Amino acid sequence: DNIENTLAEFQSIDAHQRRAEREVQAERKRLEEIQAEGASFPPMDEVEDSLRKAQSELRETKSKLDAAKRRAGSVQDKIDAEKQKEDEASQKLARLNDEKSLRRQRLFGMFQGLKDAFEWIDQNRKMFRRPIHGPIGTEVQPKSALTAAYLEHHVSSNTWRSFVVECPEDYKLLYREVREKKGIPINIITVPQGRLKPVTRMYSDCKMDVLRREHGFFGYLDETFTAPDPIMQALINNHNVDKVIVGGEEVQKALDRKDLIELLSTREAHDKKSGKVSSCFFYTHNRSSYRYTSQPSRFSGEIGTSSDEVQPARLLKPGCDPNIKEELSEIIKKAKETIENLLPAIQEGQIEMDEWHKHGQHVSVKLKDSKRLKQEWTQYKAKLRNQKEKLAEAEEDAAKDNEREKVQMVNKIKKLVENSIKESESAAKAHNECMKSTHALTGVKMTEDGLSDNLRKLGDLLQERMSETAELESRFKQTDKLYTTIKDSLKKLRDDAQAIAPQNEWGDRLQEDDMPEDLDGLEDALDEAENKVNSITDNPHVTRQYEERKVEIERCREQLENMNQSQGMKNSQLKQKLGAWQSKLINIQQDVNGKFSEYMKEVGCAGEIRLYTGGETSNYENGEENQEHYNFKDWGIEILVKFREASKLQVLSAQTHSGGERSVSTIMYLMGLQNLMKSPFRCVDEINQGLDERNERLVFKRIVKNSTIPTEPGKSLDDHCGQYFLITPKLLPNLDGMENENITVLFVFSGPENFADCLDWNVDKFIAEKKRVLLTGGDWRSDGGTPKRKRRSR
Repeated sequence: DNIENTLAEFQSIDAHQRRAEREVQAERKRLEEIQAEGASFPPMDEVEDSLRKAQSELRETKSKLDAAKRRAGSVQDKIDAEKQKEDEASQKLARLNDEKSLRRQRLFGMFQGLKDAFEWIDQNRKMFRRPIHGPIGTEVQPKSALTAAYLEHHVSSNTWRSFVVECPEDYKLLYREVREKKGIPINIITVPQGRLKPVTRMYSDCKMDVLRREHGFFGYLDETFTAPDPIMQALINNHNVDKVIVGGEEVQKALDRKDLIELLSTREAHDKKSGKVSSCFFYTHNRSSYRYTSQPSRFSGEIGTSSDEVQPARLLKPGCDPNIKEELSEIIKKAKETIENLLPAIQEGQIEMDEWHKHGQHVSVKLKDSKRLKQEWTQYKAKLRNQKEKLAEAEEDAAKDNEREKVQMVNKIKKLVENSIKESESAAKAHNECMKSTHALTGVKMTEDGLSDNLRKLGDLLQERMSETAELESRFKQTDKLYTTIKDSLKKLRDDAQAIAPQNEWGDRLQEDDMPEDLDGLEDALDEAENKVNSITDNPHVTRQYEERKVEIERCREQLENMNQSQGMKNSQLKQKLGAWQSKLINIQQDVNGKFSEYMKEVGCAGEIRLYTGGETSNYENGEENQEHYNFKDWGIEILVKFREASKLQVLSAQTHSGGERSVSTIMYLMGLQNLMKSPFRCVDEINQGLDERNERLVFKRIVKNSTIPTEPGKSLDDHCGQYFLITPKLLPNLDGMENENITVLFVFSGPENFADCLDWNVDKFIAEKKRVLLTGGDWRSDGGTPKRKRRSR
């Protein structure tokens, strides 16, 4: 291969020379083209001068732009500082104006449990069909401190802490979750759909103009504050804020003239009703505020009046000093004015910066063009220099001495041929040596086959010895297992011997010489001991005692048998009586249970009456009875109730149930028992005091229904359900059943203005005096000429 490669190189020398000459011509042509391109470039001095001018102009433009930015930034800093002042003052003012939050905190401090109710409502608003509003005290916004005092004085505290719902379903859900389940007191007012109805004013426009013009009134109380529609409607429904009017100092003068009350009490021309109308208004006098009310008497028609001073508002009072609000408002106003004054300077600065920025962009374009020309000129210089170097290299390659190189190549070929001949001779010698080594290797191979046969025989012998070893291991394991079994058996025998004759007691005895040493000797010793026992002589005294005890035991056994027979007879008699009595008792219990369950279901709960027999039931086994079944002192009635859907029936107890729940269960149990026994009258005292409004109404309805059952046809009038006395300090209004003609309401008058002695009451004289008043229309006086009773102003 080396000889062939060298011959190829020798043949390529002339071809390389021709290629070198062509390369010289090509490089010279490219050099001429590059030189022609350089003619289009401007002089380098002009390019550098233009670049220096553009750089200087750009630096000047940037300096002026920075100065304009600094001036605008200074103005902007002033604006930012004023905005910060405005924001801080606005935030403070917003916090001070958050009357709703402040009023809510006052309400939470005044009424225990209101915070828990509000937080529960706020966290569970998605449970309700419509929005929940309140407490009412947080939703109203009086227009002044004076009107806040008027409104707070006129509306009750229960209303301020009330919540407003917009549908009955939300009312029931809120009451059940907050009042019944969590036990949190809550007041709820319903405003259907949360709509504010059109307000019908108490006074006509004409009359209201007269009140404003001649008596110093400003308007109605509902115009002095703002509130959401549901809250406003709730206040109108419960406190008639749309019918209360508000006035100033001139109202007192009108009151002094005594024509104001007459004007307010006179009905409008379109009002067809007779009599006077009541009124209520607020006014100020000598820096104090008053509420004045007038009310016509139901009997004489005369106007009764009352006036009370209005105290400053506690709940609805403003949250801070008005002067602080004015200062903050002034700070906000000045900040806005300063910002408005600085805005023109910002706009002028922005215009100036835009102009300099535009000029800077133009200069930047000129600078980029100059830099580009300079860079292209530099690249042209480098390209021209590289092309000249390539031309010089091509000319140098073409001027080489090829004859000398040819002589060198011929000498190289001669040396390669000589080396090839020498290597052939060496290869022949190596071949002979290889043949000799092959013969020797064949002999070694034949010896290796004999050794492999011996190795196979030794492997077979090893397998036989391993099989014998495995068999010996198996026999050893069996022997070891047998040894363990015998060892455990011996341990068990030793433990049994230890139990029969403990070693600590019999150890010394067993070591003596007279003890038997084998099983035969032991059996002989046992026979000898038995003979000794049989040879013992009887003791007459012991025998006599034994016979006496035997006779006594026999006598006691006969007495026991007689008592068992007597007990069996008595148990049979008791069982007969128990069956009839228990059957009747169970019938009564089931009857009461049915009524009690029905009555509890009416109030939305569940109840059950069970017969308790001390926790034991009859159990007859082998003719014997469980005597615990006849332990009647432990028998009783269990009342089981359930007041919530998720709970189970539980025995009524003070530890588990509230006072109201126990009252409902007790009265319903009494109602279930009422028809089982006849009594001339029944009496309960304040059974309704622990109940909420809903349960009190349902319980009263059930009492009326059970206590006014008419006498069945064919029976005497005396055969009735009996009278029922319900003693209570108060009852709810509009109770179901009060219209029943069989109900009588008895009032007990024991005040200081009543008779000191019941005997002083003369019914005949009262009726006669009443007739006289009705016939003559005179004043109400007693027979003794007692002057007419003075009416108290209200």
